[in-house]
Amino acid sequence: MSALSPCLPAQSFRPGPLARLAAAVAASSLPLLFILLWSSGYVAGKLALPHTGPLTLLTLRFGLAAVVLLALAMATDAPWPHRARAWGHLAVVGLLMQVLHFSCIYFALRWGLSAGVAGLLIGLMPLATALGAHLWLAERLSGRQWAALLGGLAGVGLVVADKPLGGAWASYAAAGLGLLGLVAGTLYQKRFCAHMDLRSGAGIQMAVSALAVAALAGPTEHFAVDWHLELVGAWLWLGLVNSIGAFSLMFIMIRRGQAGQVARLFFLIPGVSALMGFVLLGERLSPLALAGFAVSALAVCLAGKK
Repeated sequence: MSALSPCLPAQSFRPGPLARLAAAVAASSLPLLFILLWSSGYVAGKLALPHTGPLTLLTLRFGLAAVVLLALAMATDAPWPHRARAWGHLAVVGLLMQVLHFSCIYFALRWGLSAGVAGLLIGLMPLATALGAHLWLAERLSGRQWAALLGGLAGVGLVVADKPLGGAWASYAAAGLGLLGLVAGTLYQKRFCAHMDLRSGAGIQMAVSALAVAALAGPTEHFAVDWHLELVGAWLWLGLVNSIGAFSLMFIMIRRGQAGQVARLFFLIPGVSALMGFVLLGERLSPLALAGFAVSALAVCLAGKK
């Protein structure tokens, strides 16, 4: 630091109390910001889907995020993968974590699943990831984690019992498959892409995802779009805030050694998603469904404790 100003002693550049306080506030605000950004994605998707098909919406979302991230990577001289295998690993993560996950969630939302219930199912991601790591990566599950997994499933059971499957079975099945895509992508990235650069790596994932969903959206939805103001706002929010902001915050917190904290944050997402759905979409939950949310939240919180 003294090389920048050799006339001043090095200690002059030590952060003062206000700077340290600002840094502490910024660090503590990351979890809250992550919860708000991630939870808002379900509501934004619900608002956008009446104006276009799920695959077309994802083409717009991933395409916008890819353009911004790749431009940022090139402008900042971000490192790029040197081997074809590394590019392939990034592509697989994009297909699992972005294409499979969000395609299933958007179809579930279009078929009637509420934003809150979608958030509840995805909020089980820490429990499902722990189970997947046990099966795929041979990581041990403690007794507490097994109990939390059963509690999370019990909470989902209460929510489903409040609204029997009937004609809604397809939306639940799609959301469950979306959860599997997110879990598989998370585990695959942990194993093969742990050291990717956030700019170039995420840009590659988004570009691959945009091309994949575009190949499906063309023949099935013909890229039909009603350019309503509601769709434009939701598209910009999903492409810039959710696809870039929320995922970047998650990776930043994990790289800072806050993986356990990130897992615990997911227990708040269902409740925040349900609250946003109530305020912005008029979605309501019965006492039985609210009890299911509470049981699942406690289960995920229990799993994240040390």
